[in-house]
Amino acid sequence: DIKLSYESLRQILIKEGLHEPRRKRKVYRRRRRMPKAGMLVQMDYSQHRWIENIHEPWWLIAMIDDADGYVYARFYPSDTTWANIEVIKEYIRRRGLFMALYVDKASHFKTTRHGGIHYQVSPEQEETQIQRALKELNIEVIYANSPQAKGKIERLFGFFQDRLIKEMRLKGIEDYNEANRYLEGEFLSWYNNNYNISVESTYRDLPKSKDLDLIFTIRHLRKVNKDNTIKFKGRVYQLLPLNGIKSFSGKWVEVCEYKEERIKVLFEGKEVSYLEVLDKGALKGEKGILDKREYFEKKEAEKEKWRPSKDHPWRKTIKFNKVKDVTF
Repeated sequence: DIKLSYESLRQILIKEGLHEPRRKRKVYRRRRRMPKAGMLVQMDYSQHRWIENIHEPWWLIAMIDDADGYVYARFYPSDTTWANIEVIKEYIRRRGLFMALYVDKASHFKTTRHGGIHYQVSPEQEETQIQRALKELNIEVIYANSPQAKGKIERLFGFFQDRLIKEMRLKGIEDYNEANRYLEGEFLSWYNNNYNISVESTYRDLPKSKDLDLIFTIRHLRKVNKDNTIKFKGRVYQLLPLNGIKSFSGKWVEVCEYKEERIKVLFEGKEVSYLEVLDKGALKGEKGILDKREYFEKKEAEKEKWRPSKDHPWRKTIKFNKVKDVTF
């Protein structure tokens, strides 16, 4: 048997050109936490098998205050824009408006669309739906350049992957509906009561003029057709008059899409009522289905085809005098 120490073997491999030095880890500067709650909130997700008898991993989307450590989280089957919107909305309802959100460069928070020779990015594509909503609430979005920059929330996920899984196993939780009820009803309350620290708060109340559900809708621009209708996801909607504006033909309106598959139409920030156009010209509104004639004013009766009178010049025979040939 040949016995060699680690260092001897390493030197031999170096001599033969077979050794690759271990890559040194980059040293990151430690960032101090914020002095006041509400100045910075971190947000991220952790994909993991949270329930042991379910093999498909789920996403735990969480938010944590950088100063006092307050946490809100919820399980989702995938990391979608709607899932992130729901978590942000619930966090704001529980604590109020904060100053800045610290996230990675995922497509929910930072647009990945780039124009080119054959493709031009439209103005509404330059920012994501979450970016637009947070800007309306005066919340700044800060992007992390590495996972290490979000160390606080990464350590939180490590704790949850250990403690939360064990607690759910002891509770006999077998599906994610039960998991969310336990997470929001018991576990987060226990965690926030035991691990939060007391610091001064800068959270602001949501102004009464702000509709949180409307702000966090998915916005789409539509140009109104000549018949004062718009099309959205295969459906046609008839726009109704607004403050003296009878027709929006040629104008641009904003379609606000809610998660519940209902919409709201805005023109220059004002809500426009509409009716859905069904087959055979029927309209569907809040009062049910009605015929188009029952809502709109009847059109003027079509005039009879005009015919000239008997003494009209058009009916007179025109006689032409013959002109004799003239020789020069």
